[in-house]
Amino acid sequence: MNNTPQVLTIAGSDCGGGAGIQADLKTFQMQGVFGTSVITAVTAQNTLGVFDIHPIPVKTIQAQLQAVKNDFNIASVKIGMLGTLEIIECVAEFLADCPFGMLVLDPVMIAKGGAQLLQEQAISALTRHLLPLADVITPNLPEAEALTGIAICDERSIQKAAKSLQKQGAKNVIIKGGHSLNSQSESCQDWVFLVDESHFVLESPRFHTPHTHGTGCTFSACLTAELGKGKSLQSAVKVAKDFITAAISHPLNIGHGHGPTNHWAYRDFVN
Repeated sequence: MNNTPQVLTIAGSDCGGGAGIQADLKTFQMQGVFGTSVITAVTAQNTLGVFDIHPIPVKTIQAQLQAVKNDFNIASVKIGMLGTLEIIECVAEFLADCPFGMLVLDPVMIAKGGAQLLQEQAISALTRHLLPLADVITPNLPEAEALTGIAICDERSIQKAAKSLQKQGAKNVIIKGGHSLNSQSESCQDWVFLVDESHFVLESPRFHTPHTHGTGCTFSACLTAELGKGKSLQSAVKVAKDFITAAISHPLNIGHGHGPTNHWAYRDFVN
């Protein structure tokens, strides 16, 4: 019997390879889990921006989900870009009936170049249908503000936003500080709020680089991989933090805009 952990990403495709499904599968591979995928949208994008978005028909998404369910033992799931109200409802309905294991929700809303990846009317559907299913949600600061309506300006408002997300159903909340409360700060903090009401902060040096395309996808994919291996959330989030720090601090210098992170840096420079 094969004991290789099997995990799933439900997200959009990035033809530039730096984010979305492509970043997730690269991360899964580097962390020693077998990755499966359900594609929710095909995007035309590169390091310079997003130029076209084509949502996949709901019945095709349903068929992909069913195909994965019928043949794999999924230990953990990452949800990334969903895009529309209809797709959110489709995915939420399926996961409510057929839970796959630990669920990590990365509420993708805006691309690095500023393109809107989640329709405005879909935000309330995401909080209503998916937050109650999420074992972990991983918003950055702007996403946490959009999901809670709370203006985040200090650690007190971060705690308030995290509690709001937990009241809406999310069990554990990781608010990523890459956008920073202080743009001059030389450190980057992520705030982790656990279901048992404990919390802690992870800190790393801030690297001033344009090569950060796909950081949110990569972080949450690594977290999903570690949870799929049966690691505790505390252990998994620390590995994910180290993974993305290595990926940012050893850039590939690819593309002419916001370049991708280095998905094999953790293996080559940390492990």
